[in-house]
Amino acid sequence: MAVRTALILGLGNRLLADDAAGPLVIDLLENDIPDDVVLCDGGTAGLNLLPEIEDCCALIAVDAARFGEDAGTVRTFEGEEMDRQMAGLKSTAHEVALADLISAAKLMGACPEQRALVAVEPENIGIGLEPTPAVARAIPEMAAAVRNILNRWRMEVPVS
Repeated sequence: MAVRTALILGLGNRLLADDAAGPLVIDLLENDIPDDVVLCDGGTAGLNLLPEIEDCCALIAVDAARFGEDAGTVRTFEGEEMDRQMAGLKSTAHEVALADLISAAKLMGACPEQRALVAVEPENIGIGLEPTPAVARAIPEMAAAVRNILNRWRMEVPVS
C-alpha cells in the first residue's frame, strides 16, 4: 500500500455518550476532506490500528479526553505535547490504547513526526446514544481544528 499523506483517526465508543466525539467528528468530515487523507473510525480498536499508523506520514487522532477544562472545551496537542497528554491520567481504555499505539509505532520506527490529538473535555462517558449538549456543540469545532492542522501541515511540508 502507498504511503498516505495523513490519517484522521476517530477514537471512542458510540454507545458511551461523550466518548463518541471522535467517531462523530469522522462522520462530519466524511464529505469534506481531501482525497489523499484517510478517515478511520478507530472505535476502541487499540493496537489493531498499528498498520494504519505504519501507512501514514501524518496522524491526527480525535477523541474525548480529560485535561481539566469545562465540558465541551476543545484542545489540540501536537507532537511531544500530544505524547505528554497521553501519558497523563486516563479515563477510558482507548486513551491507554492510543498511548500504546504511538509507543509501538515509535519502537518500529513508524511513528509519524507530524502527529496531533484534537480532544474535547467530556461531561459524561456513561451509557448514552447522544453526546451531552456541550460536547455536541464542540463537534464542529473539533472538525475545524482537524482541517486547520491539515492546512497548516500542507503549508509546512510539501505533499508527495
